[in-house]
Amino acid sequence: MTTSIVGGKFMRALMFRGPMDLEWEDVETPRILDPRDALVRPLAVARCDLDPAIAIGLYPMKGPFVMGHEMVGEIVGLGEAVAGFKPGDRVIVPFQLSCSACDPCKRGLTNACSEVASGTAFGLGPHGGVDLGGALAECVRVPWADVMLISLPDNVDPITAAGIPDNVSDGYRCVAGPLRERPESDVLVVGGLAPSVGLYAVMAAVGLGARSVVYVDDDAERLGLASSLGAEVVDARGSWTELRLDRKFPIVVDANVLDAGRNLAFRSVEPCGTVTSVSGGASAMSSLPLQKMYNKGVRYEIGRVHAVATARTVLNLVTNGTLDPARLVSSVVPFSEAVAGMTASGTKVVFVNDLT
Repeated sequence: MTTSIVGGKFMRALMFRGPMDLEWEDVETPRILDPRDALVRPLAVARCDLDPAIAIGLYPMKGPFVMGHEMVGEIVGLGEAVAGFKPGDRVIVPFQLSCSACDPCKRGLTNACSEVASGTAFGLGPHGGVDLGGALAECVRVPWADVMLISLPDNVDPITAAGIPDNVSDGYRCVAGPLRERPESDVLVVGGLAPSVGLYAVMAAVGLGARSVVYVDDDAERLGLASSLGAEVVDARGSWTELRLDRKFPIVVDANVLDAGRNLAFRSVEPCGTVTSVSGGASAMSSLPLQKMYNKGVRYEIGRVHAVATARTVLNLVTNGTLDPARLVSSVVPFSEAVAGMTASGTKVVFVNDLT
């Protein structure tokens, strides 16, 4: 038996139509299409680092599509095959769609689920594979809900957990694997256009026992946040190209995603060390120093976080106090003000649902 408490044929959703062209519009309310579907009413939606870049046209995408993909919500409808949940439960919704049954998913490579189009995710329209709608709306349909949804403990606030579906998990995975291989290592994080991911990487590295964490950026607010998290900070304003650090690092995170920051990451990694980039970059990657990387034996990792496989571990670290994503929340903005909030200053904006 399908359970649903959703009413009305239409709902409000934040539609992206082009650069600096965002507007709340009436769209068709999603409904349960499969016995394994759930309908979720978003409670708190974190602004992903990618969202402002989409909104201003730095990361070119063609609209229209509904924005928002870092979501904590409340179940308002369930397909008859979804066990372990009930209407009213608060849940985290990882941003990628993953079946958890195909070979890649069973191996923990949930970003590479073979049962959906590559990259299928909420809040990115057809650019994310299949258009699933977005979290900045009154309701979202979640396929494969029995394996996609993660129960939110009563003692974790939705605002604190809102970034776990993507950016918090992304920052964590950048350092967790390398620190498992080389415990108590020194970690370098190069900050920039992925502002919260870089700082979540700092938070995770400190929490997971890195010997030291160095954070490089040219933004005063982020440098201050990194320092408060326990990192040694280096101000790179006006000196990205010439900057040389006083030591090499076995673990490096590139959250800058521009050539100058990425090249600093490669200059600063020690022989046979690991550099992890959190984005394909906002500029061409023709400047990759491949011969130097080859000679140095650099392991270069790039790609999306495996969100479904990672988010539960991250939630456990939040629950036990190792990670505290709320420390990076710069402002809490109602859905009704999300058009302005999408491009507002601040490291991590969280939108809260005031529509329903």
